[in-house]
Amino acid sequence: MKAKPSKFQGVFNVDGKFATINLVPGKKVYGEELFKQDGVEYRVWDYTRSKPAAALKKGLNVFPLEKGMKILYLGVASGTTASHFSDIIGKDGIIYGVDIAERVLRDLVSVAEARGNILPMLADSRKPEEYENQIFEQVDVVFEDVASDDQIPILIRNSEKFLKSHGIAMIAIKSQSIDVTRDPQEIYKEALVKLEEHFDIIDKVELDPYEKHHLFVVMKFRR
Repeated sequence: MKAKPSKFQGVFNVDGKFATINLVPGKKVYGEELFKQDGVEYRVWDYTRSKPAAALKKGLNVFPLEKGMKILYLGVASGTTASHFSDIIGKDGIIYGVDIAERVLRDLVSVAEARGNILPMLADSRKPEEYENQIFEQVDVVFEDVASDDQIPILIRNSEKFLKSHGIAMIAIKSQSIDVTRDPQEIYKEALVKLEEHFDIIDKVELDPYEKHHLFVVMKFRR
């Protein structure tokens, strides 16, 4: 395996896959492959298990994560994707990871303890007032991956409360969660209209076949 820098900061191309530099050498998070090159350990970022990685695989042109960024991650789950975000932002960044499911958050706690830049929060992302006292600054990025019919209002509400002026929002829109009976394309179209009331759409890609019925959207907050 040979890692080559991609056009995105902290993301590397490896034989048709992606990788990030392991913030905690020797430790895996979800059974991913580790390999070393020139004394540096990399973690393969599995695009069949992570929606942002699937978006990169599908040709996303804008993925604006950088070292030192502060991220609010809604629907953080057990930390598969968050661990790669953690690699990219490094020790000077922080991920505020919100999830309503206690079981998956328990798995995240051990990942967070090892990495030092993830703060797990057991809370309902529909109610940002529940965790506003745990977020100590305006964040650079809000990323939402919540399988819910009110995905769009959740992103807007949290961005208005926590996202800095002209910050970045990213969302994995799951059409089946919004309405399983309707054509995904119709749902995406309606969702984008609602999002464009608050954000400028920078880039978007559908995630099929890696994540069926999902649209990944990158936006700039208009404030």
